[in-house]
Parts: sequence; structure tokens; C-alpha cells
Amino acid sequence: MSASPKDVDVVVIGGGQSALATAYFLRRTQLSFLLLDAQATPGGAWLHGWESLRLFSPATWSSLPGWPMPVGASTYPTRSEVIDYLSRYEERYKLPVQRPVHVESVECDGDHLRVYAGEQSWRARAVVSATGTWSNPYIPDYPGREQFAGVQLHSAHYVDPVPFVGQRVMIVGGGNSGAQVLAEVSKVAATLWITPEPPQFLADDVDGRALFERATERWKAQQEGRTVDEPVGGLGDVVMVEPVREARSRGVLVSERPFERFTEYGVEWADGRRAEVDAVIWCTGFRPALNHLSELGVIESDCKVALDGTRALKQPNLWLVGYGEWTGTASATLLGVMRTARSTASEIAEALGEH
Repeated sequence: MSASPKDVDVVVIGGGQSALATAYFLRRTQLSFLLLDAQATPGGAWLHGWESLRLFSPATWSSLPGWPMPVGASTYPTRSEVIDYLSRYEERYKLPVQRPVHVESVECDGDHLRVYAGEQSWRARAVVSATGTWSNPYIPDYPGREQFAGVQLHSAHYVDPVPFVGQRVMIVGGGNSGAQVLAEVSKVAATLWITPEPPQFLADDVDGRALFERATERWKAQQEGRTVDEPVGGLGDVVMVEPVREARSRGVLVSERPFERFTEYGVEWADGRRAEVDAVIWCTGFRPALNHLSELGVIESDCKVALDGTRALKQPNLWLVGYGEWTGTASATLLGVMRTARSTASEIAEALGEH
């Protein structure tokens, strides 16, 4: 692969919240670093959220290190407010982001790593992968899904309810995305909500603040070698933001257990019951977007990378930040990524002999 190599101490792959938080702490070292963002504009995965998407924590509990998110008109920041904050954060700290740069592969180059993107490449002493999950949506493999004649859409590509007006829409997934999409679509369409287990609704006065406090307690316990009796309510439970509370008042927060198979025009349960639907919105989550690391041989059978903290066990020049609990407690959240971003930058500085 021909490319004109450029040398830098650290390449951070990604331009979203995890990459920005890591870059904030790298600024405090003497290391040279660069962020490579596949997006054309700042905002990371938030650029791909649906129009009405809201955080389930107030602004002050949804901030990156160094600069609190400005408090807006509503309690829970909107998607556009988060994108604006991330854009201003990047500018505030003059972070060295190049975009759009789609990283295709990371390969060994002696005791360095080489990052390839088209005709460009960068030679780095350390690489931080912070590509998140949004570009790798997960859809479970139900029998007959390919034969279903209706529309299928993952929440990664859902924008607003307009295309579903007057239709019969099945929303699959019991987390916050499923509940928020259901709340919105049920205003214009007949909805059927499928969840693997009965959805867990948090009390109206419990939001991301309480969830982050619980995650912090788990993290402290791990550091001290203690175990914590997990309180009811985790990051996957449904936070009762205003649109979800409104949907509850209309009686639409009622879910069905998973069906057995698709039919041409709907779904069928094991007991023979059937339902006809025009469209399916899959709110079934994501998997880590790690294809760019395949050449390094670090991706395990569970599609993750074995880590010591955030450092790859099989490739000591590689760190991963912000992919979920396996890269650090609450590390896929705006506030929660701070701990792992700080420790990652510190580890890299120590490993490269820069303090």
C-alpha cells in the first residue's frame, strides 16, 4: 500500500466524545498527537442520532473534562445541543483533528504502528482506538427476516416518525432508545413494542445522575477489590424523560415478549399468534466498530479486544477508549469516559517515557 508516512507520538482514531476526552488529557503531556475523524463535521456519533434524541442526564452531568456543558432551555440536552457542545469543546482546546479521514487499517511497523487511510498514513508510537459503536449496528437474526416484505430500519438510521404516519410499526428493543423511539412513533402510528424481558422503568426522579453514581461505586469497588451488591437500575434501564412519561400517560409503554419468526407481512409467536406490521425499527444496540484493527490480530471471538485496563494485551502500543463497560465503567457516556481517558493518557505518557 503506497502512502506518504507522517510521524507522530500518538494517533487517536475517532472524533467523538471519547476521542476528545482522551485528547484533553494528552494535551497535558509533551507528546505529539493527532485525531483522525471519519466524520465531515464535529459531533461524533451524535451526528447520527434521531432528531428528537435527548440525553437522560442534565447538562452538568453530561460534560467532558475541563469544560461543563452549557445549561440549555430544557433539563435534558437535545442532540443538537450535544453536537454544538462537542464542536465548541474541540475549538476551545484547539484539538488537532483531521477530517474527514476514514482509517482503513492499523498495522505493525517495527516497534511502531502504522495507521492507513487511503493514500495517507501515519507512523505512531501509540494508537488510541476511539471509534465507538454507532457505525456497527446490531440486528438479531430472526428466522424469516429476509422474507419480510415491509421496511426494516435500525435506530442508527432512524431520523423522525414522518415516514411511518398511519402505519403499523414494530419497535424491537427494551432500552432507552427503544422507549424514546416508541414514544415518538406511537403518536403517528399503531405500535407494537417487543422486548426480550419486561422493560425496567426507573422512578421519575431517577436519571443519569443516579446511574453514574452507581457506576462510580462499582468502579471504586473494583479498584479496592470489593464486590458491590448491584442496586436495581443500571445503564440499560429506561429513564423517564418527558417524552417517555407522556407515552406512559397514553398507555403505550406496554411490551410483548419476543416473537418466533417473521412472516411475509408480519411476525408469528411460538403459540401461533400473528401480528401484521408494515415496518420494523430495530433498537437492538451496536457492536464495537473495530474492523480497522483486524490486521493486528487482536480481535477475539467475542468481537472485543482483550485488555489490561484500556491497553491491548496482544499489542502494547494500542489502547481502546469508550466502547462500553469492557473498556471501563460507564466509559461510553459523556461524563463516564473521563476516568478512562485520563488513565489512558497517563499510561501512554509513561509507556513512551514522557511525563
